[in-house]
Amino acid sequence: MPGKLDQKVALITGSDSGIGQGTAVEFAKEGASVVVHYLEDRSGAEETRRQVEEQGGKALVVQGDVSDEAQVNSMFTQAIERFGRVDILVNNAGVDASGTEVADLTTEVWDRAIRTNLYGYFFCARRFAQHRREQGGKGKLINVTSVHDLIPRAGAADYDASKGAQLNLTRTLALELAPDKINVNTIGPGMVLTPFNQEAIDDPKVREEQVQSIPWKRAAEPWEIGRLAVYLCSDDADYVTGAVYYIDGGLMQNQGQAA
Repeated sequence: MPGKLDQKVALITGSDSGIGQGTAVEFAKEGASVVVHYLEDRSGAEETRRQVEEQGGKALVVQGDVSDEAQVNSMFTQAIERFGRVDILVNNAGVDASGTEVADLTTEVWDRAIRTNLYGYFFCARRFAQHRREQGGKGKLINVTSVHDLIPRAGAADYDASKGAQLNLTRTLALELAPDKINVNTIGPGMVLTPFNQEAIDDPKVREEQVQSIPWKRAAEPWEIGRLAVYLCSDDADYVTGAVYYIDGGLMQNQGQAA
């Protein structure tokens, strides 16, 4: 049977590891060709390419800084030259919280988070919208945010603010692109076993401590986010737009339980 994403071309930013890599592999299982984007980890991107091709998919590895408008445009140009079009965009590349409180947060660190996490999503979404309109419309766009698009953490103002902005960017895009039949949705993961949580991956004791606030008592695996992304990018989800899907093992429902 053909896969849910048969003949589709997906560009996934930050697909050299973690959620991006897991999503790329799940897309390939469903018949998609994948543009594997990375910033610095070429070996990770090549490993993603290998896994995509192992699943029978085609892959193109592209390097670029999503905070740079020209590099984003170049990334899309390479993808279109190779595959003829891009049907799906998954905005996933980003930087984590600095761990610095606002009183001590430098402008440079703040700018890095906003430029990467917000401008990067904006640059990619804008180019994708233009391209899909040139193709006559239709397409799927997912912005990967976080439970922290709503739930703050001390020492994470740079990350929290950028994630909250991504959420409203998604909602605005959903309204603007609905006439073009371009679906725009958000996936907000909780704790996922990615390089952002490397200490928990390396040390089972640390992981056990960290998951105690999660009702499901475990972290997510990257492929689980990938399976949700498959649904949102399939024809089954044609009526789904402007939605936020939190995948967090119940973490957000656990807030305030000690109050």
